[in-house]
Amino acid sequence: MASRKTLKQFVPGRGYSKKDWDAVDSPELTDEELGRMRLAREVLPPGFFETLEKSRQTRGRPPLDNPKKQVTLRLDADVVERFRAEGPGWQSRINEALRKAAGL
Repeated sequence: MASRKTLKQFVPGRGYSKKDWDAVDSPELTDEELGRMRLAREVLPPGFFETLEKSRQTRGRPPLDNPKKQVTLRLDADVVERFRAEGPGWQSRINEALRKAAGL
């Protein structure tokens, strides 16, 4: 785990203003305070962790019924340039041309 350097003075350009920096008072924790700390699972309700796990499972794009398969395919340069010249979506257009040629 990489250690993070704790800033001791304000540095501009990090997403907060000098006023924000001055408004925060975060003294270091004492050994006594650290000793009283408990794990989040001991103090938060189980529903919190269930919701957290559900949100992790639902992130990202939903799985496709028929996902594309990545392959390496060598094509003539003029063929690729012809499809690219038509703009974005050139790979999909090549896929469609191949589907037609295969009779799909």
